[in-house]
Formats: sequence, structure tokens, C-alpha cells
Amino acid sequence: MDNRHLVPAAVLVAKNGARFPNESEAYRSARDALLAEEIELRRHIERVARQRRALPPGGEVTKEYRFEGSDGPISFAELFADKDTLIVYSYMFGPQRERPCPMCTSLLSAWDGEVPDIQQRAALAIVARSPIERLLAFKKERGWHHLPLYSDMTDDYSRDYRAIGSDGSDGAAFNVFTRRDGTIRHFWSEEMGEATADPGEDPRGAPDLMPLWTVLDATPEGRAPDWYPKLSY
Repeated sequence: MDNRHLVPAAVLVAKNGARFPNESEAYRSARDALLAEEIELRRHIERVARQRRALPPGGEVTKEYRFEGSDGPISFAELFADKDTLIVYSYMFGPQRERPCPMCTSLLSAWDGEVPDIQQRAALAIVARSPIERLLAFKKERGWHHLPLYSDMTDDYSRDYRAIGSDGSDGAAFNVFTRRDGTIRHFWSEEMGEATADPGEDPRGAPDLMPLWTVLDATPEGRAPDWYPKLSY
């Protein structure tokens, strides 16, 4: 999509025509200005996605990573199943934790219902460093139906793909891999974090993977940088 051929955002705003009961002219003027920014944000998201898709080939995956799933041992290559793309989320639920990370759990709870849809386009694996029995027990406790959980008992994958901190602690990671002509390569990883955070803001990625934040961003209170989800309330 060539931005030179896009209709200016202001023109699209003028065509919108939305009005709500008893709104003031000041509200409508500010809302139209915001709508123009929202249109530009959508376009920027699309530009970033195109730039991501155009990345050169990433590093080849040469190690024979092994995992434990609900059906027993499985290799990294087997995680692809019949797909050419594999999404791996590293879940912060390692052996040093009594309970899993609430933020990861909130994210995965939102994803659970989307798994059948995601799997139409790509393979998906949720990897953590706890024994598979512990992961499956929490899956049952949480009421998850679809999330494919795997245990990285050797820590090899987690260490290589940024899911273990320098102090040995858990780290969340989102990685995408491709398989082309029999060669598996790393395609993209979310790299935004503490080092790239803006002052006063949570070190989140963009676009944010958490539907929770997307919903709260539409409220006057916002997400609040000092509030995080819990496992229970």
C-alpha cells in the first residue's frame, strides 16, 4: 500500500458523520481530531507490519530443542505440525515460582479462545520451565481449553530465545519462527522492554499483545502504570 494514494485522514473524518446524543461542539471537534490520529495510527500499524514481513531471513535454528507436551516428548521441528510458521510464547512459570506470572496468565487467558483461529494460520506453542504435569494442572485450574502447553525441562530453548534473565529468573518472550524448504529460522521476536521504555510507562510492546490493555486504553482511567492483573481478586 502506497501512502501517497491514501485518502487524507481529515477527508475520511469528514465522511464519518458520527454523532451522539447531547454532545457539544467542543466534544465533536476534539473527537474528530482524535479520529484523524486513530486513522493515522492504524496506517502506521500497517506500515510496521509490512516492514516486519520484509525482514531478511533470521538466524537458522540448529539446536535440537526438546520439549515435553501432554502427549509426551516432542522436538522443536514437530511443534510446527503441518504449518510453515510457529509462534512460541515463553510463559513465566518456572520451577522457582509457587504460582505463575499474573500478567502472562492474563494474556494467555485472553488467547485461549483464539487458539483454534490462530492455528488456521500458524502453529502455536506455550513453553514454560516447569514440569508438564504442573502446567497441565494449572491449565485445568484456570479453565483453559485450547492452549498447547510444553515444558522446556533443559532450559536450552528458553536460554537461547530470551526467556531467562541474567539472574536465572523467568522472562516472558514472544518469538516467531519459519520453516522454508526444510530450514527452520528465527523470524521475529518482541524486543521492547525495560531498555526501550519511555518515562512513566510500563515497558510494553507495540502493538500490545494483551487485549486487556487495549480495552482499558479506551477508558478515561486508562491502564494505569501502577496497576497489574492478579491471579484472583
